[in-house]
Amino acid sequence: MVYKVIGLMSGSSLDGLDIAYVELQEQPSTQRQGPRAWGYTFLQTVTDPYPEEWRRRLAGATGLSALDYQLLHVEYGRYLGERVLAFIEAHGLHYQVQLIASHGHTTFHDPARRMTAQLGDGAAIAAVTGVNVVSDLRAMDVALGGQGAPIVPIGERLLLAGYEYFLNLGGIANISRGGIAYDVCPANRVLNALAELEGKAYDAGGAMAAAGRVDERLLERLNALDYYGLSYPKSLANEFGTETVLPMVLQAELSTADALRTCVEHIMVQVGRAVEQLGGGGKTLVTGGGAHNAFLVERLRAFGIDVVVPEAQLVDYKEALVMALMGVLRWREENNVLASVTGASRDSIGGAVWIGQEA
Repeated sequence: MVYKVIGLMSGSSLDGLDIAYVELQEQPSTQRQGPRAWGYTFLQTVTDPYPEEWRRRLAGATGLSALDYQLLHVEYGRYLGERVLAFIEAHGLHYQVQLIASHGHTTFHDPARRMTAQLGDGAAIAAVTGVNVVSDLRAMDVALGGQGAPIVPIGERLLLAGYEYFLNLGGIANISRGGIAYDVCPANRVLNALAELEGKAYDAGGAMAAAGRVDERLLERLNALDYYGLSYPKSLANEFGTETVLPMVLQAELSTADALRTCVEHIMVQVGRAVEQLGGGGKTLVTGGGAHNAFLVERLRAFGIDVVVPEAQLVDYKEALVMALMGVLRWREENNVLASVTGASRDSIGGAVWIGQEA
């Protein structure tokens, strides 16, 4: 069976909306039981940068009243739908998209109280586009006692063979191996915030960090944070980076270069510890915006991690690709979130379905 799907992903780094139009094809299985592997082809992709107003509104969403938050949820859903329509128009994809799978933009995440929230009303996306939509992919897992994160390991298992570890360097760094995955530490959300102090959206290639020096006192304080001593499964809210790590870095009153250099070292240490905790050795596929940070990749290799940076589309759109697959699995009523990763009471079929097509 072949599906042509749009996957939408908005990461915590707030750089923009990733849109990936992909073809997914179930592969013949040689096993009597167990999920079948899937093949994929990127057909069209784009990262649609957020206008400054949307960056500001998404960043400030957790401070809104309940009513204003719900209004933003609907308005952002309509914004997503409009961006999808513009993408369809730009690439001549009318009547070709079978399904849209939207991750939404994570705001509140408190799995200890069985709650997670992603902005971007799926009903609004479906109403605007006239295409069937799957959204709210994390909610069922959290309701079953899971962390609701990371959720991409199902896609890594079914789409990407040949790697021992999968490391995503987005706003938050997360890692997976086999049936184990968890959030490691803040990454681009903090690095980008520091780069903005110099009027830059991000530290291109890690050039500013490479010119700085590690502040050992700050590095020791960062590495001693309680979260790093917790056992998995575990996950991080965006606020851990912006309200815990970033203030510690700013209070150290370092130059921007030294602050970036210290944070890169912090990421290296925590990722290295995670690899060691999961057994060490083996190829590590690195994706996400941080895979373009040549200095960070260099430091990971210096730690002894066998880093593999794939072709650019997979680096930038792996999560959107996995959202597309998760949407298809939801549509087929097949498990798309793994309890072995999240700590939920069982695997689950996550996602709300919104029928955008007319009957």
